[in-house]
Amino acid sequence: MSTNIVVPALGESVSEATVAKWFKQVGDTVAADERLVELETDKVTVEVPAPVAGILSDILAPAGANVAVGAVLGAIGGADAAAKPATPVAAPVAATPVAKPATAQSIAAPSAAKLMTENNLTNVPGTGKDGRITKGDVLATLASPPPVVTTAPVARAPRAEDPREQRVTMTRLRKRIAERLKEAQNTAAMLTTFNEVDMTTLNAARALYKDGFEKKHGVKLGFMSFFVKACVTALKEWPAVNAEIDGDELVYKNFYDIGVAVGTPNGLVVPVVRDCDHLSFAEVEKTISDYGKKARDGKLSMDEMAGGTFTISNGGVYGSLMSTPILNPPQSGILGMHKTMPRPMVMPDGKIEARPMMYLALSYDHRVIDGREAVSFLVRVKECIEDPQRILLDM
Repeated sequence: MSTNIVVPALGESVSEATVAKWFKQVGDTVAADERLVELETDKVTVEVPAPVAGILSDILAPAGANVAVGAVLGAIGGADAAAKPATPVAAPVAATPVAKPATAQSIAAPSAAKLMTENNLTNVPGTGKDGRITKGDVLATLASPPPVVTTAPVARAPRAEDPREQRVTMTRLRKRIAERLKEAQNTAAMLTTFNEVDMTTLNAARALYKDGFEKKHGVKLGFMSFFVKACVTALKEWPAVNAEIDGDELVYKNFYDIGVAVGTPNGLVVPVVRDCDHLSFAEVEKTISDYGKKARDGKLSMDEMAGGTFTISNGGVYGSLMSTPILNPPQSGILGMHKTMPRPMVMPDGKIEARPMMYLALSYDHRVIDGREAVSFLVRVKECIEDPQRILLDM
């Protein structure tokens, strides 16, 4: 008696996955609920546990195989399964009939087809109903002068593979990232506006309160909570940046679910911090910290990455000084943070000082957001970061 291991439900709109790896081999003993196989979708990684205890008797879908929801991945047998491996039979797939290709004669009238065969004609434009070729069409073709033969261009020879190259199949996540980024470029009228922010006051505040903050809340006081809160303040004042297009309508979101881009070994993911306007700085930091750990471990759920009204991406953690972030559809705005660098700045009194400066970039969909709104939004974020008390006082 054996028990099938099947592909579980993968979430809304996800019907297929790729087998990433098996944690057990045929003949290995497994415990109930022990992880057996890892599946990769275009959004998340899913671990499939053993439905029962026993011996892994068969693997029907090896690593790299594409499987649909409900498909059989393998089987678990009893104590004698190693000697008698189970062979679950997948549901037969109905063969798709191959349609016979249409030919010129198949859409020609009988008299026209006979005339085409006699004169070895295969390409006759039809003027009859539904493109049907008539005898008159064939006669007209025979009466027309032969076409001028031109020399066809020489086909480009295929590029020879270099033995030093390595070809790796793209993961579902990487392909999905590529599709979404290209979708954003193809559909949105995307522009980017820049500004710079003096991080002096924020750095001083973090240095002053970081130890007490961590001691009380059990999480480090980072930059992201300040930027999330600054964006919420600016989004309330410029609601178009928090809106999206749905058909012929603009949808203004009166809530603030901020996506925070997180880099993983498999690509960029964007978990969403919900209702940021109701969260404290500590709650924002805890949520982002938890998401970062889940992302690195491949434990993020699709619900944790669904939705979002605005996104923040911090390329500065990798050393980026300036970039133009790409929108996360269907959102209309994304803020790009960058590396803080000391630069000479002219102060109001005319003196030149070395100040820790960060470039900010706001990419936005010009179909939804006007230039004045985009620039004003970014200026508001700058003001809140340079004077964080504005966030607390809602000024």
